[in-house]
Amino acid sequence: MKIKSYISHFKLAFEHFCIHVGGKAVLDELEKHLELSEWHMESSRMTLYRFGNTSSSSLWYELAYSEAMGRMKKGDQTWQIAFVLGFKCNSAMWKALKTIKPAGKKNP
Repeated sequence: MKIKSYISHFKLAFEHFCIHVGGKAVLDELEKHLELSEWHMESSRMTLYRFGNTSSSSLWYELAYSEAMGRMKKGDQTWQIAFVLGFKCNSAMWKALKTIKPAGKKNP
Protein backbone atom coordinates (compact mmCIF):
# COMPACT_ATOMS: atom_id res chain seq x y z
CA MET A 1 0.00 0.00 0.00
CA LYS A 2 1.39 3.40 -0.96
CA ILE A 3 0.64 6.18 1.49
CA LYS A 4 1.92 9.70 0.98
CA SER A 5 3.78 10.96 4.04
CA TYR A 6 2.26 13.93 5.85
CA ILE A 7 4.41 16.97 6.56
CA SER A 8 2.97 19.69 8.77
CA HIS A 9 2.90 23.19 7.35
CA PHE A 10 5.03 24.82 10.03
CA LYS A 11 4.85 28.18 8.25
CA LEU A 12 1.26 28.43 9.49
CA ALA A 13 2.49 28.39 13.10
CA PHE A 14 5.82 30.25 12.84
CA GLU A 15 7.00 33.38 11.07
CA HIS A 16 10.70 32.76 11.71
CA PHE A 17 12.94 29.69 11.86
CA CYS A 18 16.32 29.42 13.56
CA ILE A 19 17.81 26.12 12.43
CA HIS A 20 21.06 24.79 13.86
CA VAL A 21 23.72 25.37 11.23
CA GLY A 22 25.27 21.91 11.16
CA GLY A 23 26.35 22.59 7.59
CA LYS A 24 25.02 23.49 4.16
CA ALA A 25 23.62 19.99 3.55
CA VAL A 26 21.61 20.12 6.81
CA LEU A 27 20.12 23.49 5.88
CA ASP A 28 19.37 22.37 2.32
CA GLU A 29 17.49 19.26 3.48
CA LEU A 30 15.46 21.08 6.13
CA GLU A 31 14.57 23.84 3.69
CA LYS A 32 13.35 21.24 1.21
CA HIS A 33 11.45 18.98 3.62
CA LEU A 34 9.87 21.76 5.69
CA GLU A 35 9.08 23.65 2.46
CA LEU A 36 10.75 26.85 3.68
CA SER A 37 11.63 29.79 1.47
CA GLU A 38 15.02 31.44 1.03
CA TRP A 39 13.69 34.26 3.24
CA HIS A 40 13.01 31.77 6.06
CA MET A 41 16.50 30.29 5.69
CA GLU A 42 18.41 33.57 5.37
CA SER A 43 19.33 33.93 9.07
CA SER A 44 20.62 30.33 9.21
CA ARG A 45 22.61 30.62 5.99
CA MET A 46 24.13 33.98 6.96
CA THR A 47 25.12 32.59 10.36
CA LEU A 48 26.83 29.65 8.66
CA TYR A 49 28.58 32.02 6.26
CA ARG A 50 29.74 34.49 8.94
CA PHE A 51 30.50 32.23 11.91
CA GLY A 52 30.52 28.63 10.67
CA ASN A 53 29.06 25.81 12.73
CA THR A 54 29.07 27.13 16.29
CA SER A 55 26.94 24.24 17.52
CA SER A 56 23.66 25.08 19.23
CA SER A 57 24.78 28.66 19.98
CA SER A 58 24.17 29.41 16.29
CA LEU A 59 20.46 29.70 17.17
CA TRP A 60 21.12 32.91 19.09
CA TYR A 61 23.17 34.40 16.24
CA GLU A 62 20.24 33.66 13.94
CA LEU A 63 17.72 35.27 16.26
CA ALA A 64 19.95 38.35 16.55
CA TYR A 65 20.19 38.46 12.74
CA SER A 66 16.40 38.50 12.38
CA GLU A 67 16.12 41.25 14.99
CA ALA A 68 18.87 43.35 13.37
CA MET A 69 17.15 43.06 9.99
CA GLY A 70 13.95 44.47 11.49
CA ARG A 71 11.96 41.30 10.87
CA MET A 72 10.64 40.76 14.40
CA LYS A 73 7.16 42.15 14.84
CA LYS A 74 4.98 41.99 17.93
CA GLY A 75 3.29 38.59 18.07
CA ASP A 76 5.71 36.86 15.67
CA GLN A 77 6.65 33.34 16.66
CA THR A 78 10.10 31.86 16.13
CA TRP A 79 10.95 28.17 16.13
CA GLN A 80 14.49 27.30 17.21
CA ILE A 81 15.60 23.81 16.17
CA ALA A 82 18.90 22.32 17.38
CA PHE A 83 20.47 18.97 16.61
CA VAL A 84 23.04 17.15 18.70
CA LEU A 85 24.94 13.90 18.36
CA GLY A 86 22.90 10.85 17.51
CA PHE A 87 19.18 11.17 16.95
CA LYS A 88 18.55 14.02 19.38
CA CYS A 89 16.67 17.15 18.43
CA ASN A 90 15.67 20.01 20.73
CA SER A 91 13.44 22.91 19.94
CA ALA A 92 11.94 25.98 21.52
CA MET A 93 9.26 28.44 20.47
CA TRP A 94 9.57 32.15 21.22
CA LYS A 95 6.94 34.83 20.83
CA ALA A 96 7.93 38.47 20.30
CA LEU A 97 6.37 40.65 22.97
CA LYS A 98 7.11 43.82 21.01
CA THR A 99 8.32 44.92 17.62
CA ILE A 100 12.11 45.04 17.51
CA LYS A 101 13.43 48.11 15.73
CA PRO A 102 16.89 47.62 14.21
CA ALA A 103 19.63 49.80 15.66
CA GLY A 104 21.28 51.86 12.93
CA LYS A 105 21.88 50.25 9.58
CA LYS A 106 20.37 46.82 8.96
CA ASN A 107 23.65 45.05 9.62
CA PRO A 108 23.72 42.32 12.25
